[in-house]
Amino acid sequence: MIFSNHKQAVLTVLIATALGGVMITDAVAQSRSSDRSNADRRGSKQSTAKAEVMFPEATREEPNLKSSPKLSKQLQKMIDSYNDQKFPETRAAADEILANSAANNYDKSLAAQLASQAAYNLDDSAAAIKYLDQVLQFNGLDNNGHYQSLLMKAQLQIQEDQTAAGLATLDQYFAETKSAKPEELIIKGQALYQLERYAEAIPVLKQAIAASPAPKDNWNQLLMAAYSEAGQSGEAVKEAEAIAARTPDDKKAQMNLASMYMQADQMGKAADVMGKLYASGKLTDEREYKQLYSIYANTEGKEQDVIKVINDGMSKGILKQDDYQAQLALAQAYYYSEPAQTEKAIEAWQKAAPLSKDGETYLNLARVLHAEGRTSEAKAAAQQALAKGVKNQADAKKIINLK
Repeated sequence: MIFSNHKQAVLTVLIATALGGVMITDAVAQSRSSDRSNADRRGSKQSTAKAEVMFPEATREEPNLKSSPKLSKQLQKMIDSYNDQKFPETRAAADEILANSAANNYDKSLAAQLASQAAYNLDDSAAAIKYLDQVLQFNGLDNNGHYQSLLMKAQLQIQEDQTAAGLATLDQYFAETKSAKPEELIIKGQALYQLERYAEAIPVLKQAIAASPAPKDNWNQLLMAAYSEAGQSGEAVKEAEAIAARTPDDKKAQMNLASMYMQADQMGKAADVMGKLYASGKLTDEREYKQLYSIYANTEGKEQDVIKVINDGMSKGILKQDDYQAQLALAQAYYYSEPAQTEKAIEAWQKAAPLSKDGETYLNLARVLHAEGRTSEAKAAAQQALAKGVKNQADAKKIINLK
């Protein structure tokens, strides 16, 4: 009777903010300086020298290439079109450079990189990935541009449901850069989770969370889900408890905790958490009410709570009168409550039976009616059971043949 979804929603890792802008500031400065005075060139070089080294432990030796003087106008045209957000023109200019035999590996790498970002901004991720492959193939950028392109490729592959390929690209990225940035590790953790490699995802997610001064709650939720899917329910519960303790007013965190308790078969604790949410008026939709009465229905001695929640939900229009599961849960709660409320149970079963996909509910109704001495009604219910189909036809026929 539990209606919770054991799969936790996982928040998708977004493409890094770097993709929204040019990742090749140094290259832009070098190309633009071609028509300036010598003093301007010196200023550009000084600016380049001060650029942040993003991958100080990278194993790749930087090629230290520069743009070809013959292509300065074409490169400038491409850069200007990108900065003006004229992305189709950027791709066209980049394609010309990529096809130009006079272009060196730096020119082609730069062209492919800008083309990849233009394609991404045009929602053409497949083309963006192909351009990024060219960036890496021509191998002409500094480490900053080269490895940001490699990371972008991995993210786009994952975004395009090429998760295994994206993970392989990420592994290459981490192997060559030695990066341990939490916002990058979390991408790998999510990829492993999506591939259902939960046990492998756990240490990566833990590393990301430990390395971040302010890990996002959805990172912790992803770790909680990985623990749960890996069969480590105890660890999943601990993680859910920690999240709920940090955010006591967050309904989602509290409901996740209740779900973890349910999966760990700790129904009493799940009932306590959901009961507090209900008492404070935070449960407002059908799914939440169903989760609450399902927890109560699976907790010993909570029949009155099941009755209260379902009747309250129906009176408010949150639960529908023709909801089969709700009427069935209500019937069982009335019947097994102390003292039993048999008449109300029969009324609920009478509402549930026509909604059932088979005749089993009608047969249970017939048995209860027979026990209450309401033979003619019991026979009618048994007939309905046979008409809709039941496994135990003998029981139905036995009631029908009563004298």
